[in-house]
Amino acid sequence: MLKKFIIAISGFFLVVAALGFVKVVQIKKASSQPHVMPATAVTTVEAVEETWHPVLSAIATLAPVQGVTLGADADGTIARIAVENGAAVKAGDLLLEFDTTVEAAQLAAIEARLAIVKLDRDRAVELREKQTNSQAELDQAEAQLKQTQADVEALRAQLAKKKVTAPFDGRVGIRLVNVGQFVARGAPLMPLQKLNPIYVNFSIPQRYLPQIVSGQEAQVKVDAFGDRVFAGKITAINPEVDASSRNVLVQATIENPDEILRSGMFAHVEVQLPSSKPSVIVPATAIAYASYGNSVYIIETMKGPDGKEYLGARQQFVKLGAARGDQIAITEGVKAGQVVASAGIFKLRNGAPVQINNEKLPSNSPSPKPENT
Repeated sequence: MLKKFIIAISGFFLVVAALGFVKVVQIKKASSQPHVMPATAVTTVEAVEETWHPVLSAIATLAPVQGVTLGADADGTIARIAVENGAAVKAGDLLLEFDTTVEAAQLAAIEARLAIVKLDRDRAVELREKQTNSQAELDQAEAQLKQTQADVEALRAQLAKKKVTAPFDGRVGIRLVNVGQFVARGAPLMPLQKLNPIYVNFSIPQRYLPQIVSGQEAQVKVDAFGDRVFAGKITAINPEVDASSRNVLVQATIENPDEILRSGMFAHVEVQLPSSKPSVIVPATAIAYASYGNSVYIIETMKGPDGKEYLGARQQFVKLGAARGDQIAITEGVKAGQVVASAGIFKLRNGAPVQINNEKLPSNSPSPKPENT
């Protein structure tokens, strides 16, 4: 019985030893072979060379070509309002009239006195011709006539101030007074603005000043009208740079025949700057951003330690230019025609093997919908 037990134990240890020997041989064989990293799946795109026209973007405010809040030029009571709120008017149109009852009566009295003074002057002239009065009496009659004429003109001017007319073509706003209301001199009466064309005022950093000239095209978008673009041109550049912000004020003018744009609206303006040198364009998703430098991974054929060729990723540091939509310009580091990884770059490292899978590519449009912000 003991002999059988010993034989069984010996057989068990022989089997274990044989299995251990086989496993050691397998491990040695595996460790003797070169280590190969698994390939990482990436999408790729070919870098292309394009000449982008750089665009300067700024926040703008719309302003009327002419705009005022009309005020009272004299004290008085409102007798008549000749226009409705929001009406279009021409230069010289009557807008509002004050009560002129007292001034009209005063004018009638002075005009009557003027008629008598004229007669007195004419008699003095006749008498002087007959040498029956002195030159002093004639001079006094002439002076009295001129004084009375001046009084008449002064009262007529005062009456004219009682009528408020449009100083230019435009559109009145909501009036600030009502009929029967007494207003003091200088009190606001109603706004008047000329909205066609309309100004677009914006500020730019001083470094862009050499690239901005009058006549340059500008594209304006207003939040109220979505993606609609209003075309205009730069018409004025402020000669003074703001000492606190180092910005310079620029003014563009756009046509507004339907007057849909209104003064004070918030707008975005883009000005196309002069052409720059060609750049290499890649998707923004191809850029690996880092504090020590931005880079891309160029996909190319490489040789492994065993001398065999494989498709791998080479990290290339780059200098970035302007961005537009889903794309970004590279000014240094990548040449046109090179293939770069556009997705999956965060799983890559220099020399890593890759597997290309371009069934679903990331967006690569210069003007995506909706826009990237």
